[in-house]
Amino acid sequence: MAGQSNAAPVIIKRKKKVIAGGHHGGAWKVAYADFVTAMMAFFMLMWLLNATTEKQRKGLADYFAPTIPVNRISGGGDGAFGGDSSLSEDTQAQSGTGATSSKPTTENQARGEDSSKTESTAEEKERLADVEKSLLARSGESMTMERLMRHVVTRVTDEGLVIELFDLPEVALFDTDTATPTDTLRTLSKVLAGVLDSTTNQVAVSGYVRSYPLILKDNPVWPLSSARAQAMRDQLVSDGLGDNRFQRVSGFADRKPLTPDPSVIRNNRLEVILLRTDR
Repeated sequence: MAGQSNAAPVIIKRKKKVIAGGHHGGAWKVAYADFVTAMMAFFMLMWLLNATTEKQRKGLADYFAPTIPVNRISGGGDGAFGGDSSLSEDTQAQSGTGATSSKPTTENQARGEDSSKTESTAEEKERLADVEKSLLARSGESMTMERLMRHVVTRVTDEGLVIELFDLPEVALFDTDTATPTDTLRTLSKVLAGVLDSTTNQVAVSGYVRSYPLILKDNPVWPLSSARAQAMRDQLVSDGLGDNRFQRVSGFADRKPLTPDPSVIRNNRLEVILLRTDR
């Protein structure tokens, strides 16, 4: 025994046997599934807010109110669609509670758009754009025409093609403080009448003037703007545009200035509007 005093000690390892069980740490899968479900619900909510009208959102809110009837129509079932399906519009009359691309309603139009109306709107925009190009192309005919077209600005709006004619500091469209057209406006009227006569749209004429000093006893802005609009209409009629083409003639005084200073000469202007036919 004394001879073995320097022998290496014996180390005994005891292994604890663990019986497998549980989900092997799979709780994260449940948490991830809850997260995905919550995100799906969030995106569905965002889509509904964007794809519905105010009345439809109110109807959805009423659906979950316990004191309000669930459905205002009698369906063939007790589900969320009241007996209808997503394909029922092809075989049944619409219930009037929603909108689709083929049969949209007027009040409850969400994403449903009338394709025929969309096509006619696109065609109308194209026609107005062609008229605009035809008018602006006149500026390249001669130096005289180019100088005249400096008085013209055009834009297409929801109302139609707006052709704006305005005073320049060195050349006015009317004699000072009157509704008497200058030669410049008479020439522009001939050009406009020729372009507008190629269409059948109704026409509106609006007159605007600059502001006058408040010290004036009789401020002429209202009668002057109306008289200038009427003078423009008369000039277009005398240049060949049919009298039945005009829908309205209006004077707006100095109520819609284009510049920070309403007394600037640039605010003396006329708007000849080629109205849309799809409105």
